[in-house]
Amino acid sequence: MRLSLKYIIAFLVLLATEIYIAIYIHDDFIRPYLGDSIVVVLIYMLTMGLFNIPRSFKSKNITALAVLLFAFIVEGLQAISFINYTGLADNKLARIILGTSFSWWDMLAYVGGYLFIIVFEKLREQA
Repeated sequence: MRLSLKYIIAFLVLLATEIYIAIYIHDDFIRPYLGDSIVVVLIYMLTMGLFNIPRSFKSKNITALAVLLFAFIVEGLQAISFINYTGLADNKLARIILGTSFSWWDMLAYVGGYLFIIVFEKLREQA
């Protein structure tokens, strides 16, 4: 493990943003789609902040792709109602984290988060 303060701070800012959205935003775009895009970036920032991942653009791209695949897997588990098989169906926090319903729009939102990461990291590399 190697802590990166920049990535950890970005993670904390995004986590606060996600919590704010979850508590205060009840619309048809920001909460369901922007929130899903942000969660991919949030997990990426946490991963980059905690682990000793090479700082090359290729390594960052692979890490972002791994986070995207993880999001797809979680969404796929929603498609088969996985939470019902875990015994956590009545746990509110588990329902929030794991989700309860599959959506192709969510998959598209995850791709949006992935593309944001790629553009963000490319711009940082060029700066």
